[in-house]
Amino acid sequence: MSERVETESRKLLGRLRDAMAGDDPGQARLDKITHLIADSIGTEVCSIYLFRDEETLELCATEGLNPESVHQTRMRLGEGLVGRVARRREVVNTANAPAARGFRYMPETGEEVFSSFLGVPVQRLGEALGVLVVQSKDAREYSADEIYALEVVAMVLAEMTELGAFVGEGSAMGKRHSQPVMLRGTIAQEGVAEGHIWLHEPRVVVTNPIADDPHRELERLHDSVEELRVGVDKMLALASADKEQAEVLEAYRMFANSKGWMRRMEEDIANGLSAEAAVEKEQSLARARMGQASDNYLRERLSDLDDLSNRLLRILTGQGKDTGADMPPDPILVARNIGPAELLDYGRALKGIVLEAGSVGSHAAIVARALAIPLIVHADRATLEALNGDHVLVDGEQGIVHLRPDDQVVSAFRDKMAMQAAAAERYVSIRDKPAETLCGEVISLNMNAGLMADLPSLDGSGAEGVGLFRTELQFLIRNKMPKRSELSALYARVLDAAGGKKVVFRTLDIGSDKVLPYMKPNDEPNPALGWRAIRVGLDKPGVMLMQLQALLRAANGRPLSVMFPFVAQFEEYTRAKALMDKAIERERTLGNVLPEKVEVGSMLETPSLAFAPQKFFEEVGFLSIGGNDLKQFFFAADRENERVRRRYDTLNVSFLSFIERIVERCEITDTPLSFCGEDAGRPVEALCLAAIGLRNLSMRPASVGPVKSLLRRSNLAEVRKVIADARHRGEMNVRPAIMEYLRQQG
Repeated sequence: MSERVETESRKLLGRLRDAMAGDDPGQARLDKITHLIADSIGTEVCSIYLFRDEETLELCATEGLNPESVHQTRMRLGEGLVGRVARRREVVNTANAPAARGFRYMPETGEEVFSSFLGVPVQRLGEALGVLVVQSKDAREYSADEIYALEVVAMVLAEMTELGAFVGEGSAMGKRHSQPVMLRGTIAQEGVAEGHIWLHEPRVVVTNPIADDPHRELERLHDSVEELRVGVDKMLALASADKEQAEVLEAYRMFANSKGWMRRMEEDIANGLSAEAAVEKEQSLARARMGQASDNYLRERLSDLDDLSNRLLRILTGQGKDTGADMPPDPILVARNIGPAELLDYGRALKGIVLEAGSVGSHAAIVARALAIPLIVHADRATLEALNGDHVLVDGEQGIVHLRPDDQVVSAFRDKMAMQAAAAERYVSIRDKPAETLCGEVISLNMNAGLMADLPSLDGSGAEGVGLFRTELQFLIRNKMPKRSELSALYARVLDAAGGKKVVFRTLDIGSDKVLPYMKPNDEPNPALGWRAIRVGLDKPGVMLMQLQALLRAANGRPLSVMFPFVAQFEEYTRAKALMDKAIERERTLGNVLPEKVEVGSMLETPSLAFAPQKFFEEVGFLSIGGNDLKQFFFAADRENERVRRRYDTLNVSFLSFIERIVERCEITDTPLSFCGEDAGRPVEALCLAAIGLRNLSMRPASVGPVKSLLRRSNLAEVRKVIADARHRGEMNVRPAIMEYLRQQG
């Protein structure tokens, strides 16, 4: 193409830029745009539909249709051809609109005389903002050049909408990022928080979607892409030893050197877009495809392209992650996803976390629980809706995020926080008292931990010790295997911080959803039932021996309690115990100080272990029921799957009967038994577990007070009778009966 030859789309964009240069209000600008587009393309009708809410489109401007239908004609997402374009985010081009699938006639518009229809989505970074439509009386399909020109114009409309160029009266033309928004997600860490948004990756703002000098824009694009390629090559060289990371960067390099990607952006610039707008146009198309892709590999590759586009946009605009903005004093972190190391960098400064991706069992969720920070995952559109500094409420009890809430919501939320604070004050008064029931039974309440940052909570929570210290976090947040000396020093600090209170260390529990960054993941169809935890340790005895030696040295003469995770059969425990004996013997040979006493136990997370030979119960030092895993395997319900996990209740009669069976077997052999997991920290569930015989519960620190409060007000004999009566009546769940009993008790 000759540099002197202006394309039709570039001419149109030039006219649009001139129209936008004035101080006209938003409605006048939209009216000008529809007139310009219709005139430039040579069609009788041009209309712009914008979303007034997530499900409803509104006709906001038109050239050629009945002007009285503006702001009166509305349609649901997926309704009519316009709704179809918006839902599928794809072009609809037909010569006979009334005969097209999904057509809906809008009599108030007067469109019955127009046969041909071309609709393109107005979208930005995968977010649908509206639909741009042209129509004509002639029965013809629009050409590829006309479709392309309209897509380029739609890109500019999306950017101008984002920048607030079309603000006017009504919801459809309201100022973006100013209205209250409620987002629903999945609870990954309970708690409530109020604060202000801090975006992990600030939004790149494109302020110049239309190019003044296409030649200069091409130079900027080429220079930036070259800088991007050099950066990827450098990262790849540094990651050469990390095969998994290298594979990701190889995909980056493939996209960065893609001739098709480059050609499409060059064509966009030649047709009038700036370099930034050309990159974002391709990124928007990739995100739209990513949202529709069912193939995981394709989604990952499109995600790689999305990330690469972000890097290129930051190079072009100079808008890096460090924008110069100050983090608010009460930050609520919002991100598409985040790794554990990055989350630890923020630390306890965060009041809450909201992620678009993530999962209940992700590394970030594990760290958030350790830091006791409310976390909501699967909060769709969070990064699109939120702006730095926005007021936000995070309700980790309901899985709801209130963005830019109105006064009534704020008032109700603060009342809820005040009630929780008042309850917490009440728990302080019983912090140093035992969890002794009205019938004289004493329940030992312990806390779960995984970071040094957890240990200050030990005294403040009223916990008697650490019933579970997750050792895998120190492996997950590093890029290489930690040294034995590093682990020994860490474990020693944990024991020091516990101040003589008991700490039960769980050996490395990796696999399933916890894959080490420096360990090649196995392509397993069902990782939760695959190569994980003790299975990894027994197959890689060198790693387990190293960790056991680190624990023995950290004790430095003090008592040591260690348990193995995910033991499914007696033989696995005996092999793991043999490794501990080997580690002790090696330390003795080296002349190192041995612990005063070594307790070696096992997690009971698989139903099979409950039916192990009696000799296992006689030999094991202690058992800890891992309630989270045991429940998912008992009910065959993936705890990461929201469709099924909420169907199954801990207070189901079958599950309680199974737990009772374990309690009875431990009583016969006098084997110490505890229950560890989310249910141990829920007061009603904890009360029922205590009633069926469990005398040791381990939970997150914040749960100790509420659980202790209910236990001290309860009679376990009465609760046991309520459970027995419900079972006798044939009820499959004792929760209704227990809740009725508690209501009667006041």
